Amino acid sequence: MNTDTILVVEDEPAIREMIVTTLEMAGYECLQAEEVSEAHGLVVDHRPALILLDWMLTGSLSGIDLCRRLKKDELLSEIPIIMLTARGEEDNKVQGLDAGADDYITKPFSTRELVSRIKAVLRRSNALSGEKPLQAEGLSLDPVSQRVSADGIAVEIGPTEYRLLAFFMSHPERAYTRTQLLDQVWGGNVYVEDRTIDVHIRRLRKVLEPYSYAGFIQTVRGTGYRFSTNV
Repeated sequence: MNTDTILVVEDEPAIREMIVTTLEMAGYECLQAEEVSEAHGLVVDHRPALILLDWMLTGSLSGIDLCRRLKKDELLSEIPIIMLTARGEEDNKVQGLDAGADDYITKPFSTRELVSRIKAVLRRSNALSGEKPLQAEGLSLDPVSQRVSADGIAVEIGPTEYRLLAFFMSHPERAYTRTQLLDQVWGGNVYVEDRTIDVHIRRLRKVLEPYSYAGFIQTVRGTGYRFSTNV
């Protein structure tokens, strides 16, 4: 049995009840909210292991707004988020991922798929949230505080680029295809094009460029990318 608590943020009672019943049968404990302020209060008070967050919610703030707010809070940003939405277009998926979401499920979905996605995201989150700091010359990443520094200077980095850098720094000197990076950093069920990785690689390099560490993110012709201090 699982002991993880999952916050379900969904404003349609029938869907919320179905999700909660499914998760409780799978052994999870559940918290419920139907709008952003209620959901934020539950996150602060209970620190759930994962948040299932509907894109469209009652009120003036959307699920994306809450996702961005949580990912900007250093005390809450490590909580993984799966977006639930009826929107299936790729640009909306990319927008959700850019806001910091860890995965994306388009309605309607099966209960088996939902539980499988949750397990996969929790596994990836646990794998990327080790407490040992990662160091590559003057570049440092602290998984506990989720801060990145370069030669002792704090680096401003977005949530998606942080996860990408954390994976690279924990798996140095190995070439990964774009598909492998999508699977490892976002999960194999996130259906976005491989070029999405290229966008985030460019953003990550841009973040590291002022500190002369952009060269650590290397293009491997015919394969994809690797992280290496051998520039």
